[in-house]
Amino acid sequence: MTIQILPDEVASQIAAGEVVERPASVVKELVENALDAGATSIHIKVDAAGKRLIEVSDDGCGISMEEMRIAMARHATSKLRRAEDLFHITSLGFRGEALASIASVSRMTLESKTRTEKTGARLIVEGGKESQFEPAGLPGGTTVRVEDLFLTVPARLKFLKTDATERSQIDSLVARYALAYPDVRFQLVQDGHSSLSTPGNGNRREVLAGLYGVDLARQMIEVLLQEENLNLTGFISPVSVTRATRRDITFFVNGRWVQDPALSSALVQAYHTMLMVGRYPAAALFLKLEPEEVDVNVHPAKAEVRFRSQDKVFSVVQRGVRRALLASSPVPYIQPSRWEMSSPQPPLVSPDWQMAVEAKPPADAHEEPGLQPPSTMPQPPVFSAGILPLLRLVGQIGATYLVAEAPDGLYLIDQHAAHERILFERMMHSTRGTLPSQTLLQPEVVELPPQSSRFISEQISVLNQYGFDIEPFGPHAFRVRAIPALLTNLHPSAALSTLVEDFEEDEAPLQNQREARLVARICKRAAVKAGQLLSEEEQKALLLDLEACQSPRTCPHGRPTMIHLSIDLLERQFGRRGAR
Repeated sequence: MTIQILPDEVASQIAAGEVVERPASVVKELVENALDAGATSIHIKVDAAGKRLIEVSDDGCGISMEEMRIAMARHATSKLRRAEDLFHITSLGFRGEALASIASVSRMTLESKTRTEKTGARLIVEGGKESQFEPAGLPGGTTVRVEDLFLTVPARLKFLKTDATERSQIDSLVARYALAYPDVRFQLVQDGHSSLSTPGNGNRREVLAGLYGVDLARQMIEVLLQEENLNLTGFISPVSVTRATRRDITFFVNGRWVQDPALSSALVQAYHTMLMVGRYPAAALFLKLEPEEVDVNVHPAKAEVRFRSQDKVFSVVQRGVRRALLASSPVPYIQPSRWEMSSPQPPLVSPDWQMAVEAKPPADAHEEPGLQPPSTMPQPPVFSAGILPLLRLVGQIGATYLVAEAPDGLYLIDQHAAHERILFERMMHSTRGTLPSQTLLQPEVVELPPQSSRFISEQISVLNQYGFDIEPFGPHAFRVRAIPALLTNLHPSAALSTLVEDFEEDEAPLQNQREARLVARICKRAAVKAGQLLSEEEQKALLLDLEACQSPRTCPHGRPTMIHLSIDLLERQFGRRGAR
């Protein structure tokens, strides 16, 4: 093949592949343009998870009629003039690629009017080619309408996630920018329903409620630290509130949302010794420093930055967060009564169980049926992965694990994971609509964050078949009349939160089974917990129910319910049989 220069439309589509990964990428670029234009109000409208329509309107400075066509060209920008300007970037956009890249893979309409012009203009571009340009009577500001995203590269649509996931990405993105710019009024409407609306009054804690929910917003700890030319502000979660992933960790550097592993590491290290392994805080932190101290020209999507003094930035984040944590979480005084149990502990070993070494066999025991010398003792039976042998209870250890004996060895059973499996199979195998529920004395109205409320709205019909009685009651509110009997110890808001909150287990085994995931979440909350003392009867009932399960060896999330120590392994560990 001969070497050729690519046509402009092909080059634009290649650039679009770097800038426009998904609908949320389009929203991000257009929102950043609106913020750079000095907007005080930004309205975002999305249909079909952004595939059909993304519209962003602002009241910013606008684009003059003479510059409309130039604005749609690649590498057209008002943000810089020389290469040296790359190290003094004070705006969010600067590459001049966003509008051209988006227009090359969609049908775009650009409408804008400056504050000084009497008439605005409308420019329509389809697949990177201009199809219409005309004057138009418009209010001040800019509106960008993106229709039929990936029109020219339909294969990209196959790589998008489900509509629910893509909508969630947009919700999360807009909420983060609303938090970073509390003086700007944000409105997000998805498929005709309001997902987010902020007052634009500068109060970040109000916006926090839209990102994390009202309850967590009240608990968030404020961070304030000023050192030389570096300013750190924001909010972090208390040690009692954790997440299974780093998803709820948000950093803005000079007003730009960045995803920097070093900053996340500094935050996590500030919580050192305060959080369990594998748990992470929720945080929204904002760094301000001199533009010369940070290089933003690192990633096509401007999602990564480099610091001139990374160690200094790392140290400021770590110390600022640690100080805020220590100031709000004084060391508690532990009274002796905390170590005393309110009720006597039941025996850990069943009364009818006695160690084999305590039994004294008769002298001729080796001649009795069933008792043979170890050298001739038959091998224990082998059971398939889906079948459990009959288990004989030994007792409970650490109020967390059950010990049981079987013909093929010893079993250590995680009581929480085992109970999850039992409840999951019972609910999945029961007839829909017949599961027991508890009607509330008074219906409760529960408000949820936009992202969570969307999830509940899409699953109401399924939830009502599994013991809930829920109906919409406002933009992000639901009226709860009944909850599953398994969750009667929870407040209705906690019962709904159970369905949307983060999980420490990997839900990959149930990734394509939304109904099963909902049931698994209910079962996780309802199952007995580690540290919960069980009576001997409860322990035996748990073993019997586990034996009856179709998949008894793992919980619904794939975590093992038990550890098997074979007789052969035990004999080798005690030196009774040589390694084989």
